[in-house]
Amino acid sequence: MKVETEEYMSIERREEVRSEARKIRKQYLRYKEAEIVYSIQHKKLLELADRAGAIYRIDGYVLINREIFDAFLEDETNREKAEFRRLLYVAITRAE
Repeated sequence: MKVETEEYMSIERREEVRSEARKIRKQYLRYKEAEIVYSIQHKKLLELADRAGAIYRIDGYVLINREIFDAFLEDETNREKAEFRRLLYVAITRAE
């Protein structure tokens, strides 16, 4: 039982599961589906997806490439965290 738990908890196994899950899920979402998946309102979703370059318009349908959009959101989140850390460091150094 312990061996199974260790295998389940290993980083390699988690990455393998994530990789398999990415293969199974839909690559393109209609904007209504994306609103539900990302919990973002229509206008903001289209704005962010356009900035990411993840929008495809085909015969009146708006499709969002999930892989590109996910990468964009991850990058934006990391950029905002880095900016917050920088501002926090500046505030702390000025206070000293």
